[in-house]
Amino acid sequence: MKYSYNKLWKMLIDKNMTKTQMRIKAGISTNILAKMGKNEPIAMDSLAKIADALQCGLDDIVEIQKDGE
Repeated sequence: MKYSYNKLWKMLIDKNMTKTQMRIKAGISTNILAKMGKNEPIAMDSLAKIADALQCGLDDIVEIQKDGE
């Protein structure tokens, strides 16, 4: 499966927020942010924290595609 956090990065630009500011607001670690930067999967709990901090849905943050799509 392929993970993409491009929607999240675009949302941060629209909100004029840095990745570090989002990380602190959501209460996630730098390791989680690094995984997201590499488009690696992260725990649902972390995704929920980010969605709550940014007041959006999970589908506004991550896009998941099966291999071959």
